[in-house]
Parts: sequence; C-alpha cells; structure tokens
Amino acid sequence: HLVNLAGIETRIATGSGLATPGYTLIVNREQAANLWQQLTTAGALPLGEQLWERLRIEQGRPMPDAELTEDYNPLEAGLWHTISFSKGCYIGQETIARLDTYKGLKQQLWGVRLSQPAPLGEPLLVGAEKVGKLTSLTETEAGLFGLAYVRTKAGGAGLTVTVGSGTGEIVDLPLLTRDRTNTEP
Repeated sequence: HLVNLAGIETRIATGSGLATPGYTLIVNREQAANLWQQLTTAGALPLGEQLWERLRIEQGRPMPDAELTEDYNPLEAGLWHTISFSKGCYIGQETIARLDTYKGLKQQLWGVRLSQPAPLGEPLLVGAEKVGKLTSLTETEAGLFGLAYVRTKAGGAGLTVTVGSGTGEIVDLPLLTRDRTNTEP
C-alpha cells in the first residue's frame, strides 16, 4: 500500500518480519532518516539494531549469512510457510518436494537456551557426538539465547546439549513451522 507520510512516499507492508503483528515501512534510502525522525517525534518507539537482533533470535527468524546459507534449505530453516507445494517449475522445486515426500530433513533450526556464552559456529554435542551448530546468539532478560541447527535424528525440544564450556536446552520457536500442515490455503 503506497501512502504519503510526512511528505515522504512510503510503502506499507503488513507484517513485521517477526512472529508479532506489525508493519514494515519501505522508503527511499535518502528519506529513511527523515521518516525515522518524523515517526519518533510523533511518539513511535525506536527499535534499534540490537533489539531487532534479539527479537529476531528469540522468535526464530532465520537471517542470511547466519541461518540462511548454502548449507541449509528453507525446510530445514523452518520456513515451510514460505514454500509453495502446489506451484510447479521453480528452482529447487524437485528437491523440496522430495524432502517433503520422504521426510528427508537431516537437520532443523531450533532455539537453544545457553548457560554460558559460546562462539558462533560452535558445535552442539550430546556426549562426544556432534549433533548441531550454533548460528546466532543474543543476551535476553532470561539469559543467553541462540539459534542452532540440530540433526533431526538427535531430537528436538527438550534435548540437552553441550555448547563450548556450557550446556544448552533445545526449545521450539514461534516463527518456524516443522511441516506443511496449514501452510497453504
């Protein structure tokens, strides 16, 4: 939806990019600071990069170069709700259909509550066995929270893992879907 906000042409998209209601405002790069100033003057609360990153991780929104890389497919990233299973002929469609049909996900994205900080890329272990990898980490009011890919055969929510010098518990995430139930009209 295209509107004029404070003299600035602004496209308003429904959705915040998180698992909470909201809107996304899209403006010309040169006008972004001006619109930001207008909105905060009118009483909008600013959301800086650190808080956005914390919310992104807490809700399970995969990010390019962290959870969205060539190492992971959209189904492993929990993005079932973004994939069409009825549209044919798109790049990767056959691979996606095969993963769905044969339940072939090797790993899935999960949240992980950590007892200690750990570097990104740190393996998740159960005993001596590597079962996953930490991809994002933030500090929250409740402690350290991260995103990690976990091998499907190792388990999911409730799994206890070792990450660096600490422990972690695997938890589900609000934004992600684990199968295609209710993902298409």
